[in-house]
Amino acid sequence: MWTTESRRVYERPGLRYPSDLTDEEWALVEPLIPPAKRGGRQRTVDVREVLNCVFYVLMTGCQWRALPKDLPPRSTVHEYLGLWEWDGTLARIHHALFVDVRELAGKEAGPSVAIIDSQSVKSAGKRGARIDPSGYDAGKKVKGKKRHIVVDTLGMMLEAQIQPDDIQDRDGALPVLKEVRRLFPFIERIFADGGYQGAATAAAVRELGVWHLEIIKRSDIAKDFQVLPKRWIVERTFGWLGRCCRLAKDFENLSRMALAFLRLAMVRIMMRRIARSWKS
Repeated sequence: MWTTESRRVYERPGLRYPSDLTDEEWALVEPLIPPAKRGGRQRTVDVREVLNCVFYVLMTGCQWRALPKDLPPRSTVHEYLGLWEWDGTLARIHHALFVDVRELAGKEAGPSVAIIDSQSVKSAGKRGARIDPSGYDAGKKVKGKKRHIVVDTLGMMLEAQIQPDDIQDRDGALPVLKEVRRLFPFIERIFADGGYQGAATAAAVRELGVWHLEIIKRSDIAKDFQVLPKRWIVERTFGWLGRCCRLAKDFENLSRMALAFLRLAMVRIMMRRIARSWKS
């Protein structure tokens, strides 16, 4: 529930748009953005304004052609976003902020427990020569793509992948868990729901090492809503991500750009959490 104290913590006065970066948030990400290439003309683009524009699109969900005129041109912003996704800048920013958030909470940089889940997202109307395939989830009756994420006990995203919606959870778990294993080798236990039960997920866990997979099922006799241990953490993360209107549907032609916006949504959460801690 919003109170006078909580509103004071979360308000962002003095900004042109609520999505703009504050000075504290910019100080977090500025050292992680690659400098301009040596030689040739000097960079004239204000990178902070580029990030402001990207977060504006992320939060409002507006079309690129509908960007306000006081933000950089859409071609410039889209080019920088594609470059940062391609050269790993977004992944490095995400990982650096993830470590900072965990240390801020008094935890080790590398987690030992993780929770995995997926979210089916409807596809929006698209056109163009390059469109990554989507699928149809017969269980949820959704045609689109699937966001497969792994989070820690704080709800911070460890890794994610965008997959067609017709891939079952137990089959799509292996590629995302492989990446998690590479980045966070000290994980010992994975929590998942009943959709991951089966030989495919068990074989994936055995292939990846000494992890212990624990399936948390909903009680068969429960009729009303029931909060399940550990599983509520990843569901809360999906709720956090859902505050960004760009993630309401699958608007991106390319899965890698959909993943870029998913990372940016988590970067936004972690960046603001760290910046608020500096003020308190």
